[in-house]
Amino acid sequence: MNAELNGRPPDLAELHRIATLNYGHYTSLQVRDHRVRGLALHLARLADGAEELFGHRIGVAEEHQLLGLIRHALGDVRDASVRVTFVPGPDVQGPPDVLVSVSEPAPAEPGPPLRVQTVRYERELPEHKHQATMGLNYRLREARLAGFDDALFVGHDGRVREGTAWNVAFWDGGQVVWPDAPVLRGVTMVLLQIAMSINGIPWRLRPVDAEELSGFAAAAAVSTRSAARPIASIDELPLKDDGLLGETLRAAWATVPWDEL
Repeated sequence: MNAELNGRPPDLAELHRIATLNYGHYTSLQVRDHRVRGLALHLARLADGAEELFGHRIGVAEEHQLLGLIRHALGDVRDASVRVTFVPGPDVQGPPDVLVSVSEPAPAEPGPPLRVQTVRYERELPEHKHQATMGLNYRLREARLAGFDDALFVGHDGRVREGTAWNVAFWDGGQVVWPDAPVLRGVTMVLLQIAMSINGIPWRLRPVDAEELSGFAAAAAVSTRSAARPIASIDELPLKDDGLLGETLRAAWATVPWDEL
């Protein structure tokens, strides 16, 4: 693993600042052979977050500098998980510092099917991938203590939102259904929606009430680590997955082009 702050190893005081000030936003990338899917969307996410949380708009020149920081942190590593985090600088009113961390790539296989528990929770500023994760991780811990693998958030309006670190996709027997709600528009989710539209794969964005969950044939967790991790059950409801949702999402994902870093 490697971590660099503004292109160099952080010192102890900087590590203390980063660790103790729970403020900032980030994006996570899966890098393969120095390439990434949806690079423009990742950069746009960072730009939007910097403007909202720091009052700092990233220009074209700064985007090139940011790519340089990612390349520098990667070095000779070709395959990796990369997290780019904007954290407060020494002057908390000034532009953010950039922390780039490099770790092992996500496994090629999506992992075993998840058993998820629905919980009433709505993330703050849900459109941003930010570091305010106390409430999120509390719900995740509670779900695991109850014997589940993960949590699926339902808003106070009774509508399905998102998972702890993933978007959720449902299969109604004929098309992919994405919940229309205040959520993080995950890069993988957006790329899948674009790919499905290009390839004529039917999908729909609409509100999904928690009461409807028993009517879906299948569900999947969609994230930068996996485009289609099956969900085996929601609460005590088993999902009779015939494999069509996973096949549909993986087929669309295979058509998404790679971008050179």
